[in-house]
Amino acid sequence: MLIHDRDVLTKKAIALNFAGLNLVDAMKSGMYKSIYSGRGIEFDGVRNYLYGDDVRSIDWNVTARMGKPYIKLYEEERELIVFLIVDRSLSMQLGSGKKHNSSRLKTATEAASLVLLAAQHNASPIGGVVFGGSVEYASVPKMGRDAAMRLLYKIDAVPDQTMPGTLLSLAIRGAAKRLKNRSLVMIFSDFRCGGYEKELAQLGSLHDVVAVRISDQTDIELPSIGVLPVVDPENKISMKLPTSSHTFRQEWKKYGIEFDRYWKMTCRQRGVTPLVLKNGCNVTTELIQFFSHREVFR
Repeated sequence: MLIHDRDVLTKKAIALNFAGLNLVDAMKSGMYKSIYSGRGIEFDGVRNYLYGDDVRSIDWNVTARMGKPYIKLYEEERELIVFLIVDRSLSMQLGSGKKHNSSRLKTATEAASLVLLAAQHNASPIGGVVFGGSVEYASVPKMGRDAAMRLLYKIDAVPDQTMPGTLLSLAIRGAAKRLKNRSLVMIFSDFRCGGYEKELAQLGSLHDVVAVRISDQTDIELPSIGVLPVVDPENKISMKLPTSSHTFRQEWKKYGIEFDRYWKMTCRQRGVTPLVLKNGCNVTTELIQFFSHREVFR
């Protein structure tokens, strides 16, 4: 497994929730676009009270009978649906983070797992697609711990594929088809490919989409170590990089900065919120900062 201590990960997700940054609370406070339609007029049942729920919705009769708080649900109320798109292509399996044996994929795995566990803790329907050069797993959003843990297992599994390429555009297009109700969609990828922009725009017009790009220090900086032979994991093209050349390193950095700027612009123009997580970063801290700034979503 990519993340060995699930208990630690679960505690991190709970900490994320009870810091006032859980996804349901964020949605209700207006950090996302209007997925919730507000309270309806037709009673539709009850469910357990969750942190962040309006105390005015508590059904005191059921609460007294069951010994724990329950809230009333109405026909127009909607749960926060969460859908995760996780890229496990060969390029994601590389990285130069400070942590031992760090990779873009490990950073993406921890981030996606934290969001999944936070959503599961809030009783949200959860679904997702895991892919590389082929689709490894896909599920429509479902309620319950079993569905959440099944998706977590697929996200956390050690990659067992050598097929080059990435099905990013197909995964995004598939999400738009699978999701029947407005949802929070989070895409975890290095976005080192093209051809997904049209699909991203379509998804962004229907759902609240956060594109999470996993970056690496080598995207903008290379060490001066002479001629560095490299092989592209996707197309197997080999080349030699003259890292001792100051001009080359400056051009490399310039390209990396421009790629980041263009990618963020591409997302925003398509109604998608961009987020960059650096390989090896403190994912919990970064997510807390992201979800705590309302202006990010406006």
